[in-house]
Amino acid sequence: MILKNSLNFISEFFNYSSNQIRKIYLSSRIYNKKISRINDKLIEYKPSPNLLDCLIKYDKKKNNIENFYLNSVWNKQDIKETDYKKLHSFFWLFTIDLKSSKKITQSIILNWIEKNQKYNSKNWEIDTLSKRVIAWISNSKLSYDSSDESYKEKFNRNIKKQVNHLINEINRSKWVNDKMIGCASIILCGLSYKDEKYLNYGLSLLKKIIDFSFDAQSFPKSRNLRQLVFYLKYFVLIREWLKESQNEIPEYLNEIIFFLGQNYNFAWQNTNQNLLFNGNHINPNFDFDKYLDFHKYKFKNESNECGGYTILKNKNVILSVDLGPSPQKKFSGDYQSGALSFEIFFNNCKLISNCGYFQNYKHQLNSISKSTATHSTVILDNRSSCKMKKDTDGVFKVDEELKILKKSILSEKKYWKISGSHDGYLKKYGVIHERKIEFFIEKNKFIGTDKLIKKKKFKSSNFEIRFHFIPGAKITKTQDEKSILIEIENSGWKFSSKDHKIDVETGLYFGKKNSFVENQNIFISGLTQNEDQEIMWELVKI
Repeated sequence: MILKNSLNFISEFFNYSSNQIRKIYLSSRIYNKKISRINDKLIEYKPSPNLLDCLIKYDKKKNNIENFYLNSVWNKQDIKETDYKKLHSFFWLFTIDLKSSKKITQSIILNWIEKNQKYNSKNWEIDTLSKRVIAWISNSKLSYDSSDESYKEKFNRNIKKQVNHLINEINRSKWVNDKMIGCASIILCGLSYKDEKYLNYGLSLLKKIIDFSFDAQSFPKSRNLRQLVFYLKYFVLIREWLKESQNEIPEYLNEIIFFLGQNYNFAWQNTNQNLLFNGNHINPNFDFDKYLDFHKYKFKNESNECGGYTILKNKNVILSVDLGPSPQKKFSGDYQSGALSFEIFFNNCKLISNCGYFQNYKHQLNSISKSTATHSTVILDNRSSCKMKKDTDGVFKVDEELKILKKSILSEKKYWKISGSHDGYLKKYGVIHERKIEFFIEKNKFIGTDKLIKKKKFKSSNFEIRFHFIPGAKITKTQDEKSILIEIENSGWKFSSKDHKIDVETGLYFGKKNSFVENQNIFISGLTQNEDQEIMWELVKI
């Protein structure tokens, strides 16, 4: 243990020293000279700004640039980090009315260029820089057209300089999402300036990202539903740029869009519901659906299983279960330990929920939201089914993986059954958790069986089985304390568990991005026993 800790300390010290040396190099004249080697090609392809509709959330009312006179802002140091990034990404250009003054818009950009000629660790990081390049080029009617030669030279030079830096640094980034945005930025620069060097590099990087990030079924290896939508948006955007600029579309791009689109149809379009598994929070995709329809993308998937998730549905009910293993450590930055957790919708209202995800990894609620306790599943000894450990980038990632040992899905006209088991508690407690959820359709009755199977090195512990609800659901214990009444927007239900204690507790709900509110959950509690034990529960409409 001492040797391991010493090696970790040496490794961290080496990484820190290496990063500090690199920061000095990036700020040096030598590096600035290196990324300043550019050609004199001018912009030829100017993409339609509405192609970015899949990424940008617009207000219906457009603003005049005169109301955003920002030259003085570049000198301010007391701006919040999130506001600073938004400001320097220039994505706010998409909210500007095209009738606004080009002169003022270009004056703001020129002022930024003059103050940021060299690398700046704050506003030249991959995410912010990539968005800035995309925003400047995509809004060329305001940012570029009708300008003088001197401005155009500075504008073109600065964009290429930033992209040269991007190419130098993008492979060093641990953030795959940043690489995707950076890749799109490089491709757009190559298309706009008809520069084969940039275009070929960007397309080659795109192929690497696809090969690295997706499994054999074209589902993100992270198993993150939010990331699935993120990737699909950027792949479609890049394809539309290639199409509009009359460039050949690589077959691998068409292929990933086709299969990823099927996964998107499975996870969202077939349900129109946000499933709160593994890094997801509420973010309706109706605008993206309209975008896809407008650009003639149609996806279809009739499977009831994909990416480790199972979804069974009929006219009234949706039952979704996480039947997948934990991802590998490098893909687990947003993973939540919710093996065999489930959600139920009745007439488009959520009945049983998971608690969602607090995305800001610098906040303590991020690690809390990754806990098994925030899911509708089994918890032993207040521990999660997956062990998490903070990585060198400050993000909690999977340190000990769990496997799904078996699973079964049955969908008939009057009866559904989903079952599975995992080994997340095997090593520490000698227990395998096996869950079976049955739905009797004509009776609107769910019967659940959570089985704790004892193996070698069994260690006794307490257990809890939680069932979370969205804020606003009314939860009431009956006088005999043998059942609990649940009232949601459009129906009433009764929960019971024969031979086991049930109770109600207040918790936290993270359904909306980086926010929390109190919610309630029902829980069954007890102690594990030396022999295999079954905990049965019932949820029936009243």
